[in-house]
Amino acid sequence: MAPPVSCFLFVVLFSASCKVITSLDKNCTEKEANKTYNCENLGLRGIPDTLPNTTEVLEFGFNFLPTIQVTTFSRLIDLIFLDLTRCQINWVHENTFQSHHQLNTIVLTGNPLIFMAETSLNGPTSLKHLFLIQTGLSNLQFIPVHNLENLESLYLGSNHISSIKLPVNFPTQNLKVLDFQNNAIHYLSTQDVNSLKQATNLSLNCNGNNIKDIEPGAFHSKVFQSLKFGGTFDLSVILKGLQNSTTQSLWLGTYEDTDKRDLTSDMLAGLCDMSVESINLQKHHFSNLSATTFRCFTRLQELDLTETHLRELPSGIEGMNSLKKLVLNVNNFDQLCQINAASFPTLTDLYIKGNLRKLDLGVGCLEKLENLQRLDLSHSNIETSDCCNLPLKNLSHLQYLNLSYNMPIGLRSEAFKECPKLQLLDLAFTHLHVKAPQRPFQSLSHLQALNLSHCLLNTSNQHLLQGLLDLRYLNLQGNRFQDGSISKTNLLQTVGSLEILILSSCELLSVDQEAFHSLGKMRHIDLSHNSLTGNSISALSHLKGTYLNLAANSIRIIPPHLLPILSQQSTINLSHNPLDCTCSNIHFITWYKENLHKLEGSEETVCANPPSLTGVKLSEVKLSCGITAVGIFFLVVFSFLLTILLIFSVKFLLRWKYQHI
Repeated sequence: MAPPVSCFLFVVLFSASCKVITSLDKNCTEKEANKTYNCENLGLRGIPDTLPNTTEVLEFGFNFLPTIQVTTFSRLIDLIFLDLTRCQINWVHENTFQSHHQLNTIVLTGNPLIFMAETSLNGPTSLKHLFLIQTGLSNLQFIPVHNLENLESLYLGSNHISSIKLPVNFPTQNLKVLDFQNNAIHYLSTQDVNSLKQATNLSLNCNGNNIKDIEPGAFHSKVFQSLKFGGTFDLSVILKGLQNSTTQSLWLGTYEDTDKRDLTSDMLAGLCDMSVESINLQKHHFSNLSATTFRCFTRLQELDLTETHLRELPSGIEGMNSLKKLVLNVNNFDQLCQINAASFPTLTDLYIKGNLRKLDLGVGCLEKLENLQRLDLSHSNIETSDCCNLPLKNLSHLQYLNLSYNMPIGLRSEAFKECPKLQLLDLAFTHLHVKAPQRPFQSLSHLQALNLSHCLLNTSNQHLLQGLLDLRYLNLQGNRFQDGSISKTNLLQTVGSLEILILSSCELLSVDQEAFHSLGKMRHIDLSHNSLTGNSISALSHLKGTYLNLAANSIRIIPPHLLPILSQQSTINLSHNPLDCTCSNIHFITWYKENLHKLEGSEETVCANPPSLTGVKLSEVKLSCGITAVGIFFLVVFSFLLTILLIFSVKFLLRWKYQHI
């Protein structure tokens, strides 16, 4: 019986009392203490008393406020941003915002407005952004013009407006964005456009209106930052109407469910009579595509032909010597040479992303693009056993290359010798075949960022990253290490300049204490979604001021001798770990509460054990680990009994001794 009794006494003597400290639930979610709150979709009929008077940003959408007036928000005088999306607002009364001098953004999207008083927007001294999207507007006279002198953006999309003509006294001198998309505007007159004449560098959005006619000369000598007429059936109407105008950007794309005419050379002739730097023609079809189609594109600096069903670009295109950026995403090229790159000798940016056919890189297809700096070939079904010197021939100024989300690609030593100035290389989700001991990145001494996530790499090749002398960012997410462990000698030893390292989802079980010793400059390390235990923290002993993500691992207990390592880091995430909230982990729990300012994801950092505390936030657990009152009583009784037993034992021994003298 002795063992059970002793165990019972031990449990009683050192039993722990557990107490959960819970905070009072609030209706609204606090995003930034005393400043930013989200109260959306809570069925509220007024502003909660729990909101502090110092609130600056309030997201209050999807509640019930049929009428707003001067008393509705009067307490929140520090408001800067107010979102009232879909609050069923019908009436906005006089001087509703008279106390809100700092308010610069009001969002009334999705409210069936019946009345807005002339002085309803009075009060804010710098109201800059007003959203009246989907509010049932049919007449711009409905908008109160008082106190809009500083207005920079006005969003009026998805209403029933038929004219862009603003009221005579509407202040436009500071207006930068005017959004009329998805209304019922079919005609633009000179008078309409003249109502905007005080605005400079204006971005005018008329997407989804299917403009059928523009009065000749309506845009004569007008200057815009951007114009959007997407979804128009006949683009020739737009281009003729924009004669003698100037805009930096012209968006003429269309949509899947919109009727449209195929583009011809004649329809695009209007571009010759206007000044435009960038044009977007996405989702259009070209009829009889030839070099002539591009005759009015010669002054363009950017051209976006995304999803225009292209199989090739015609040869013989001339005069495109100003073009810097060409976007050919989501088309049907079979080979890279089919874009006839020589027609665009001044390109610095080329995007062929999401090609719908298997794209053959060919040999030297881009060699005439000596000034190319950015090349995106991601999601294009590229497969090659020997990449990438032949396809990238003569691209010595290339700084950005994206080959992510492609089919298997083979890399040999110095695979990127043709582009030694690369600074960013993205190969994510592309299965890379690299045989050890080959060094595919040997010539990239200027590379600063390398994404090798989910590449099925052979991470045992310790020479894989050799030559990356200036690498700052490395993403190895989703790659496996032998035996689930990063050993003392590993592929990271050659990248001493590394500052950010991503090793999440690598199925790691352990990290050697000296695995990261060569990475003295590290300031961000992500080890989340692995199976690491608390002992792996010892590998970070030499790091200070680092962002450390250990979320979703197998950490139960963090021994006391490892806590100083955590203390010297700047931010730590330990969420979604099966943390032990018993006295065996008391030192860590105490440290956790004392260092909440360092911890990220505290809402998801919860107990897994004991069962009585499962799901309770670590910051709300209070443990008392020591001898309880009951324990003291039993200790006294036990000591008393032990003393008596000792006395009787001594007495018995003495008697026995004298009897045997």
